[in-house]
Amino acid sequence: MTLYYTHTPRIRLQLCKPVTWPPLIFGVIAGVCASGNFDWSTASSEEYAKLFLCVLLSGPVLVGYTQTLNDWYDKDLDAINEPYRPIPSGRITEEEVWQQIYVLGGAGLTMALILDVWQGHWPPTVFAVAVVGVFMAYIYSAPPLKLKQNWITGCYALGSSYIALPWLAGQCTFGQATPEIIVLTLWYSVAAVGIAIVNDFKSVEGDKKLGLSSAPVVFGVDTAKYMAPIIKDSVQLTIVGYLLYIGETNYALGLLALLLPQVYFAKTLFIEDPIKNDVKYQGSSLPFFSIGTIVAASAIGNNPLH
Repeated sequence: MTLYYTHTPRIRLQLCKPVTWPPLIFGVIAGVCASGNFDWSTASSEEYAKLFLCVLLSGPVLVGYTQTLNDWYDKDLDAINEPYRPIPSGRITEEEVWQQIYVLGGAGLTMALILDVWQGHWPPTVFAVAVVGVFMAYIYSAPPLKLKQNWITGCYALGSSYIALPWLAGQCTFGQATPEIIVLTLWYSVAAVGIAIVNDFKSVEGDKKLGLSSAPVVFGVDTAKYMAPIIKDSVQLTIVGYLLYIGETNYALGLLALLLPQVYFAKTLFIEDPIKNDVKYQGSSLPFFSIGTIVAASAIGNNPLH
């Protein structure tokens, strides 16, 4: 059943798509674990306050900014695929949409700067990550670049925003992002390309009409339905190999165990009927994927050489 709100605060919340916040929260927690500088049992209330602020900025605030911006530039597509959405249905004005975009974007950058000042950072690394996130969100949705028009650039931009950026925000809050960690998170983000491809199945017809080169349009539904889980799961296998390489065998086995149900759900749900089961597949497999990022990050935080 579609929720059809008419009260403005609820409409604003609907634009922020709270259902998309949890992966970013997991990403922040992963970064905190990878820093190796946060003890969950002995951390002070001040440290937990910093963690909460980082979660708030990465999840509700900057994801809300991203989703609102994306909905504005997707209003023509949504008019075809999801005409009940707040913008194409006319339940919120253009001025109100841009107010929300500016407030959330500005709040996110401000919160990032507060974290840097609070931690005594120079250069302000959390702020730098937030700036990259705000910029990526804009070029993902808005012309002339509009990265989402092409499945490769669009899916990777989305993937890095959901894995690399929140991870780096969490790690920079309590530690530092080394070149190794930056490369690792950018590679891990390739797994989210598969997740982004799954999201494109709900808008195949609209993408075709508007000339968007999503993976299901470019390769066809029957090919893209295999691409999505193969990309996601094969990248996770390389992370298992990396954890074995740095000597974190138990964490590697834990990540491998979390991969198995993802493969099972891909076979029984998504590959069987990607159009019908895309949401069910995401809901079933993504928790295991997100927990897997925390397992991998914990291995790094636990390793004395990383």
